Amino acid sequence: MPETRILLVDDHPVALKGLQVALRNRHPEFAIDETGSIAGAEELVYRRKPYKLLVLDYELPDAVGFSGFFRLRQAISETPIAILSSRAEPAVISTAKALGAAGILLKTEGLDELADHVDTLLNGQPVFPSDVPSHSGIKDLNARLRTLSTAQLRVLMALAGGALNKQIAADLDLSEATVKAHLTAIFRKLGVSNRLQALLATRMLLEPALPK
Repeated sequence: MPETRILLVDDHPVALKGLQVALRNRHPEFAIDETGSIAGAEELVYRRKPYKLLVLDYELPDAVGFSGFFRLRQAISETPIAILSSRAEPAVISTAKALGAAGILLKTEGLDELADHVDTLLNGQPVFPSDVPSHSGIKDLNARLRTLSTAQLRVLMALAGGALNKQIAADLDLSEATVKAHLTAIFRKLGVSNRLQALLATRMLLEPALPK
C-alpha cells in the first residue's frame, strides 16, 4: 500500500508541533514532513513528492497572502492544498475556495477537530464553511494565473512585492532583458497593459482581507 505522506508548512513551532502530534497519534503510519517556509516546502516537494496533502499556513515570512499557494501549486499541481489560518475573514475563505484550495483549517479550532478535517481532506472532500460566498472575478483571474509559467509567476510575485526590474533580475538570477520579456508575457496573459494594472489585478489575491 502506498505511503501516506503529508507536508505541513507553518512557521509557528507550537502550532506546527501540535498538529503534527495530533496526526501522529491518530495515524502513526503516516509520514509527516514539516517546514516553516515556502522555500523549504519547495525543496521538500521536489525531493520527496508525491504528497497526499499539503497544509499551508496563510501567513509565512517568505509569502504574501496567497503568493505561497501559487508557488506550491505550480510545483505540485495534483496535490490538494489546504490553507491553515488564524484569520476567519470571509474574504480570505472565499478567495481560497475560488482559487481551488482543498479547504480552510482555522487555528482557533481544537487539534482533534483539525485532525478530523485532515481526514476529510484525505478522503477527497473539501473543508469550507457552508456559507462561503462565490467570487466569479477571482475565478477568472485564477484561470489567467494558471496560464503563467513558473518563471513568470515568480516574476509576478516579485513585482507584487514592490521590486523593480533590476532587483527582480538579481533576486531570480535573470537578466533584465529576460525580466522585461516575462513582464510583457504576464501583462498579455492577465489582460493588462502595465505594472500598476497588474498589481491592482493581483492585489485581491495577495492580501484579500485588506480594505480596498
